[in-house]
Amino acid sequence: MSAFLDFDTLKVGDCRQLVKTITEQDIRRFVELTGDDNPLHVDRAFARETAFKDIVVHGMLGASFISTVIGTKLPGPGALWVSQAMEFLLPVRLGDELTVTCTVLKKHERERLLELETRIVNQHGQAVLQGQGKVKMLLQRPAAAAARPRGEPSRVALVTGGAGGIGEAICRRLAQDGHAVVINYQGSRERANAIAADIVAAGGRALAVQADVSDAAGVEHLLAQARRHYGTVGVLVNNASPRIQAKALADTDWTDLQHHLDVQVKGAFLLSKLCAADMAADGAGRIVNITSQVTEGTPALHWTAYAVAKAALAMLSRNLAAELGPRGVTVNCVAPGMTETGLIGDIAEKQQLMIARQTPLRRLAVPEDVAAAVAYLVSDDARHVTGHTLDVNGGMVMS
Repeated sequence: MSAFLDFDTLKVGDCRQLVKTITEQDIRRFVELTGDDNPLHVDRAFARETAFKDIVVHGMLGASFISTVIGTKLPGPGALWVSQAMEFLLPVRLGDELTVTCTVLKKHERERLLELETRIVNQHGQAVLQGQGKVKMLLQRPAAAAARPRGEPSRVALVTGGAGGIGEAICRRLAQDGHAVVINYQGSRERANAIAADIVAAGGRALAVQADVSDAAGVEHLLAQARRHYGTVGVLVNNASPRIQAKALADTDWTDLQHHLDVQVKGAFLLSKLCAADMAADGAGRIVNITSQVTEGTPALHWTAYAVAKAALAMLSRNLAAELGPRGVTVNCVAPGMTETGLIGDIAEKQQLMIARQTPLRRLAVPEDVAAAVAYLVSDDARHVTGHTLDVNGGMVMS
């Protein structure tokens, strides 16, 4: 019998019942198993001399059928009954017909834990027991050869900022690896279309879609186009970022920070929220957020707006990883060091060369280095990696 894996389908208010008539044979077996031969439960003559005037069935005998409901009906095979509080309200008699009911009161997604109301009534509709229990739903250990424990992500990849230097490399690498790629761009229409055309010419699938990811309507349009052409998105790469404009604090306005926060953090939040629903339904998905080395070590001077947004994106990623993990969705970051793209075009060549010489590998990253890291994190090889930041900086920063 396999473990119950459908935790997401259970809802608050779901209930299951078991009807059981108590017989003398039930009592004999219970006494044999437990050794509880209290004469109140087994000696009718003794019981007549008490206030009960007849045999009273062991309270735990009736309560044991709660375990039957939990183990076979709600939630079923693979359930672990971890705690129970109960109150015995009325005595149970021989021949009583008991209706045992368990009802879901609360769900705790991260722990795969259910809080249940437990209730037993007799044939007269009288409650003989009431209480609350907690049940943990276990996951079956996957076989060694199993590719994915809870499903397979859709092979549709959406890459924001897909027409930029790093974005282009990610799109080309994911297409090479067999994904249908949705190339999101904001203003670089010709370049995005050219990338898509190259991928298609090489036998892949690609679609360029213009959308402002800092805007809810833009995000909805982007996803609608992805679903229309290829189906649900199984891989989301949040890569879009405004150009770095180095400014001293005195010259920086809040609007500079807001612009970066809107594109990098709000965009990633909106897309992750919508894509995660489809990924959770499939039981699998991959989200990769492109952060930066600037969030580690001594900050780069005058990059406040960019760095603050990247730090916020990194923290968003960790929270999403914790929440979405139980649904089979991994969330990770790739943090490039200085990379040879147009994003660093305003940095003096001499400074770029100096940084390269200070790096253990003696060079700056190229976009393909970052794309390779993304390809790993969305692959089956990384199915058990989440909440992680993969640095791609040539050893410039080591953790």
